[in-house]
Amino acid sequence: MASVTSAAVAIPSFTGLKASGATMTRAAANVKTVTAPAPRLVAKAALKDVGVAVVATAASALLASNAMAAEVLLGGNDGSLAFVPSSITVSPGEKITFKNNAGFPHNVVFDEDEVPSGVDVSKISMSEEDLLNAPGEVYSVTLTEKGTYSFYCSPHQGAGMVGKVTVN
Repeated sequence: MASVTSAAVAIPSFTGLKASGATMTRAAANVKTVTAPAPRLVAKAALKDVGVAVVATAASALLASNAMAAEVLLGGNDGSLAFVPSSITVSPGEKITFKNNAGFPHNVVFDEDEVPSGVDVSKISMSEEDLLNAPGEVYSVTLTEKGTYSFYCSPHQGAGMVGKVTVN
C-alpha cells in the first residue's frame, strides 16, 4: 500500500517530448510504503498443523491395528516345521491368527498342562483331527487370561513344532 503526501504530483506525458534532448521535470513526491505480513506464513502454519494431525491419526490407527491382531505362520518359508515366530506376547483380548504357510497339514493345540489355571484348552484349541490343509488357511483364537500358553502342531510336535504365547 502506498500513500502520497505531497499536494502536487506531476505525471509526465510522453506525447510532447522531442527527440533532441528535451528535459522533463517532476514535482517531488513523498512516498511511504507499508508492507502487510505475508499470509502464506499463516497458510504454511495451518498446513503444518494438518500434516501433524494426519501423521498422528495414521500412527494411532497403525498402532491400534497392530495391537488388535497378531499373526503366526505355520511352517517357515524355508520349509521348516515351525511356528514363525515361535514365541509372541499379546494383550488380553488380542486376536491371534495362525496362518498355514508351508509343510502342511498343520493344526494348533494348546497344552492343557501349560496354560493359566482355569483355562479350558478345548475352547481355544483345534481338535487334533482337524487340520489346515491348504496354503493361507487360518485358525484364530483370542486369549483373555493373563499368563503363558504353550501350543503345538499335533502332526509335527515330535519334529519340534511348538510355540508359546504370553498374555500380559
